[in-house]
Amino acid sequence: MTGNSPTRRTVLIAGGANVFVCVVKLAAGILVGSSAMLAEAAHSAADTLNQAFLLASLRRGERPADPRHPFGYGQERYFWSLLAAFGIFIAGAGFSVFEGLLALGHHGRDDPLLAYVALAAAGLAEGTSLVRVIVQFRGEARRAKTQLLDQVKNSADTTVKATLFEDSAAMIGLALAALGLALRQLTGSPVWDGAASISIGALLVVVAIRLGLDSRDYLIGRAADPRVEETIREEIEGAQGVDALLDLRTMHLGPDHLIVGAQVAFSDDISADRAEDVADCIDQRLADRLTQVTHVFLDPTQTGAHGARAG
Repeated sequence: MTGNSPTRRTVLIAGGANVFVCVVKLAAGILVGSSAMLAEAAHSAADTLNQAFLLASLRRGERPADPRHPFGYGQERYFWSLLAAFGIFIAGAGFSVFEGLLALGHHGRDDPLLAYVALAAAGLAEGTSLVRVIVQFRGEARRAKTQLLDQVKNSADTTVKATLFEDSAAMIGLALAALGLALRQLTGSPVWDGAASISIGALLVVVAIRLGLDSRDYLIGRAADPRVEETIREEIEGAQGVDALLDLRTMHLGPDHLIVGAQVAFSDDISADRAEDVADCIDQRLADRLTQVTHVFLDPTQTGAHGARAG
């Protein structure tokens, strides 16, 4: 079983839920004539497409390294997550706002009971998917010995983060759709239904921008979490024969891979063979302490040379 198996299950559960709720919302929206329900159907359709993108990212990101991509294909995860953000923005938000504007002067049917039933069924399906994502993040937070919110904020796995944001937005969208239907029923004005649809579109814009910014950060080269960097620093500085860590730089090559570049001052009496042994030891100790695969590159110098430059 690969390290991506929990993420794959999470994405599959979310995708299955989205297919189900899309059909339910679309049927209810057409039968009831509710703009908010049609907007929610578009939202679920966009989420379904995005789950396909995210599944593609898992498959392509697992490909082994080759001569043209010596560090593997882990960063494909970020590319496909960026496409998912575009999908939310264009397919979901665009249709929701457009449909909401059209619905401002359109009267639906007076009895939206079917829409309420559809919203309840959708809430159950989306809630199941959301719980699955939260369970995965809780497990990751427990292994990292951190808080749930900190794990969500600092996670480099944009695939799971995208699913969390989508499911959270879906639950909020269901509440907005229900509110719009209720106010339309109470007032007899179609404005509320259209306003709910536009609000759902605005919500999706926020989600798309947040996901897009996260993916952009990792595509252009984001450093490891400060806690991870502190662990790396501890192992390098604590290695026998290392006098000082002069510079440390890290970058994600995917959610599960890190490149580590360090300028290290070795003891003056250390031999080249011994320096290689120290580097291997650091690599092994990092492999034991970190969940990510690290690619460590040391730029060695000697304490005396370092002191001469500093003077």
